[in-house]
Amino acid sequence: MKPHLSIRSQQIKTHAQRLGFLSCGIAKADFLSEEALRLEQWLKQDKHGKMGYMENHFDKRLDPRLLVPGAKSVISLLFNYHTDKKPADPQAPKIATYAYGKDYHFVIKDKLKALLALIQDDVGEVNGRVFVDSAPVLEKAWAARSGLGWVGKNTNLITQKVGSYYFIAELILDLDLEYDTPATDHCGTCTACIDACPTEALTPYDLDAQKCISYLTIELREEIPSEFQKKLDGWTFGCDVCQEVCPWNRFSKPHREPLLEPHPNLLSLSKREWHDMTREVFNTLFKDSAVKRTRFDRFKKNMAYSQGE
Repeated sequence: MKPHLSIRSQQIKTHAQRLGFLSCGIAKADFLSEEALRLEQWLKQDKHGKMGYMENHFDKRLDPRLLVPGAKSVISLLFNYHTDKKPADPQAPKIATYAYGKDYHFVIKDKLKALLALIQDDVGEVNGRVFVDSAPVLEKAWAARSGLGWVGKNTNLITQKVGSYYFIAELILDLDLEYDTPATDHCGTCTACIDACPTEALTPYDLDAQKCISYLTIELREEIPSEFQKKLDGWTFGCDVCQEVCPWNRFSKPHREPLLEPHPNLLSLSKREWHDMTREVFNTLFKDSAVKRTRFDRFKKNMAYSQGE
């Protein structure tokens, strides 16, 4: 590897750290041959449920050079969202912790654009695009290729000494860089996530989205199937169960991003206050939150199911 590529790559990682990213890894922009077969089988088995968009742009999901002409490097970045804060009322409806604060798409995209600008300042003209869960990019596969962790039995990216409570984002650039080595798998014989899943959505290294609580409460636009309505385990938006039981998450540390802090009233609401929530209160609490994706009426219906009503 040419020395200047190593220096350039380290500069990028230093910039990323200063912008608040947990870690940064780099992989060569190439065709994801192993993931191609896995994705094809997953789609054929209808494990994506009603997420029809997963069938679109199949080739682009597997080859970043189709997203960014001349692409040479995929920079993967992790952004911590872990928090120790919990609802004051243990009987209150549960929301996935990633959605406590401002919608992560906006928080991270601004930081990605800042990183791209810094790279352009250092190197000169660089063509590229930023991605935050909003385009056909297999983000976990790229993060694993760049050494940031391994895709575990719960299908989340897991990192030793960090866990899995983080967002994944990418920069795809037409810039040669020094590439990192993929991480090794450290799930071992553990099956905690599979054993704990309330809807049995997990098998080792595979997820049937049609059974996943996050899918049922967020992605599914239809009525939650009757066989799952009483298995939501209190979850009203998303689910953290397979992360809560993962042994590696004992190493997770609270984030330091003010924009990801919950609305001051969010965690103090009692079960009764959640039950009596009006549309106006919902809009205030989740003004800039990803929770607004569900809309008020759907959120209330999810809450009724999750509370066994």
